[in-house]
Amino acid sequence: MSGPTTPAGPRPAPDPPSTARAALRWAPRVVVGALVIAVLLVGGTAIRVWQLGRVDERQPVDMIVVLGAAQYDGRPSPVFRARLQHALELYEQGVAPRIVTVGGAAPGDAFTEAQAGEQWLVENGVPGQALLPVDDGRDTYESFEAVANVAEQRGWESAALVSDPWHSLRSRTMADDVGLDATTSPTKRGPVVQTRETQFRYIVRETGALIYYHLTHGSTDFSDTGVG
Repeated sequence: MSGPTTPAGPRPAPDPPSTARAALRWAPRVVVGALVIAVLLVGGTAIRVWQLGRVDERQPVDMIVVLGAAQYDGRPSPVFRARLQHALELYEQGVAPRIVTVGGAAPGDAFTEAQAGEQWLVENGVPGQALLPVDDGRDTYESFEAVANVAEQRGWESAALVSDPWHSLRSRTMADDVGLDATTSPTKRGPVVQTRETQFRYIVRETGALIYYHLTHGSTDFSDTGVG
């Protein structure tokens, strides 16, 4: 006669499959690796923004392109005026025979940024035949597309881009993408370059804007430092 049976206890849970165990082991490494890549990407982009902002690539070109900024009833803001003053100096030095001003208008504005820039340059001695306002485009990229179309029609190829220092890398990237042979000559005066705090804020903003541009325009080539 057999002895009493012992009640069966709960069965131990089966070991997870080996692939699941491997995934659990690798998950923290993947997360850390992704964070490292993100830090390197952001940090490397910020360094390139800072580097090119300190470089003046001026050389003889077909046109000087002044990127627009705020204007008030035809009067350029301090930021815009600093850009225009720098473009005027380049023109007087013979960098290019013409200046192209770009930028549209905000709702309700009587002037576009391009028109305000043209007017300021005329008032400061640049002949009208050496000026071309291009006020098409809702943002910087569309403005560059409009400039590229005009340049192609007139046989112009090379351009010196005038903007704030920390905007140089993103501007040149966009200009290159629309087919312009672009160099940069950033302004060294104005509110954007007055204090370290202001410079840091603009570098952070431009770093994010450049990464966003690469991701949304299908270009993921972050290798160009923009520094020759």
